[in-house]
Amino acid sequence: MSGCSRNSGSWVHTRISSALGAAVKMTVLHADEDIANAALDAAFAELERVESVMSLYRPESQISRLNRDGALEMPDASLVEVLRFAAEVAEKSDGAFDVTVQPLWKLKGAKPDADTLALVDWRKVELDANRIKLAPGMAITLNGIAQGFAADAAMRVMRAHGVEHALIDAGEFSAHGMNAENAPWRIGIQHPRQRNAFAALTPLENRCLATSGDYETSFSHDFSRHHILDPHTGESPGELASVSVLAPTAMAADALSTALFVLGAERGLDLIHRYPDADAFLIFKDGHELRTKNFPVCV
Repeated sequence: MSGCSRNSGSWVHTRISSALGAAVKMTVLHADEDIANAALDAAFAELERVESVMSLYRPESQISRLNRDGALEMPDASLVEVLRFAAEVAEKSDGAFDVTVQPLWKLKGAKPDADTLALVDWRKVELDANRIKLAPGMAITLNGIAQGFAADAAMRVMRAHGVEHALIDAGEFSAHGMNAENAPWRIGIQHPRQRNAFAALTPLENRCLATSGDYETSFSHDFSRHHILDPHTGESPGELASVSVLAPTAMAADALSTALFVLGAERGLDLIHRYPDADAFLIFKDGHELRTKNFPVCV
């Protein structure tokens, strides 16, 4: 679905599709309609390329082949980039972020046994530019990082086509430039307990936003069991309801929001402080909120 309108001398173009299991919405401001449409075409084509590499929903994607065969020769450079960054966050978070949690995800909230937990260990992924290898029985999911990478990749393509003002919502948000009111793009952060309400609005001044919440895929009515799992225990962490992270890239925001959710507030904020220009907004299970000092909220 696509559409456009005129505002302040530029066309506002919006296009909606899907990728990596989520709806994707892109908005571009540009005075030349042809340039805007070409940029949108290229950005969605880039999402298709990323999906062909990283989607678990496609049996012939590179990540699906890696999980099925246990090894992948000559992996796409983008897959290597994502896995290298995932390993960095895993190391800095003491394994709170771990792409090898796929065996736990398959349990859909059931308590894992020791054999399943033994399959989860990011350190057992052998990675270089020419080959990726998993230990026997292991499997990878990129659900906590691929959407962020996809938003970054699409924005790079947009900018290469001459677009200076754009917003991409690929499950995680990437913003560049200004909106139609010549102000920073503003994003509503979903309230974790009120389906049609925002907990806050935040401006994206050339930063990206990702949110991890216990409400997104829950396996219990009280949100105690959900899709975010502690790789060490296989259980859903019990302190936080929602974590939103602002960072220079959507990939970083995506991975860090998951890691912080697993670590909890105290250890998670220690992690955030290790990343320049990263900030966090936490909503606890009991409803109280905590923000780092540079996480902006519109009032």
